[in-house]
Amino acid sequence: MEVFEAIEKRRSIRKYKPSNIPNEHLKKILEAARLAPSAGNRQPWRFIVVRSSERKKLLAEAARNQMFLADAGVIIVALADAEASPKWFKQDVMIAMEHMVLASTSLGYGTCWIGAFEEEQVRQLLGIPERITVVALLPIGVPDEKPQPKPRKDFGEIFFDEKYGKPSTL
Repeated sequence: MEVFEAIEKRRSIRKYKPSNIPNEHLKKILEAARLAPSAGNRQPWRFIVVRSSERKKLLAEAARNQMFLADAGVIIVALADAEASPKWFKQDVMIAMEHMVLASTSLGYGTCWIGAFEEEQVRQLLGIPERITVVALLPIGVPDEKPQPKPRKDFGEIFFDEKYGKPSTL
């Protein structure tokens, strides 16, 4: 799948078929994150790959009881080391996460950015040191739904020529 097709097909999936992700696919998805750009090439990201059914259930509970997470083949816990990149650590991790989202989509998997979680619960469950920030959770799995695209704002409403408020002529 070509990158623009993956961008167009990506949806937030909140219902997964019970299925494992083959290691070769998971490695490609993780490699997409590893190859992401970062400020000053500091690569402040760390990721925990959670496959255990029990641990996925506990993460779902820590994510304000969003229990659909437990049904995904895997949950990636995205972490940031603020000491490695004090100003841009969260943005860098988010770029790497989006690389994983698009790689997952291109391989036929669904994902859903999860920002609603109790960080301390996640930290304790996974043994994450205090100096490391939990940025987001990313369930990845075989979709068991096919949501329609959400409405998008008009091009001229979000892109401007030269200064704010002057709609783009593209």
